Amino acid sequence: MKTTLAAIALVVLALGWTSEAVQVEEGGLSFSLEAVKRLQELTGNSFQTAKQNSRLRMSTVSVCADPMLPQEFLPLCRQQGASASLARLAMVPMDVCEICAFAACSGC
Repeated sequence: MKTTLAAIALVVLALGWTSEAVQVEEGGLSFSLEAVKRLQELTGNSFQTAKQNSRLRMSTVSVCADPMLPQEFLPLCRQQGASASLARLAMVPMDVCEICAFAACSGC
């Protein structure tokens, strides 16, 4: 009985660790799934509009200057082409990424 409970506890812990380990890769950098979700919350629908109208670009400066932006995006903000990278990250389908069926997601 104790062995069964210990095995179940280990499985639950392993599942918790793997769900936190999902990484989204962009431009040679890797970001946690939670950080990408936060980026998507910060950008709202601005990327859906930009996706529909290629002339509209999000302001990298405003996103990168936002104090709520996860710190792990700061190296990306300093790179050339940060706007395009941030736009791609903001459009990552979370439901597909959470089950690791999206090419940019790894660590499942």
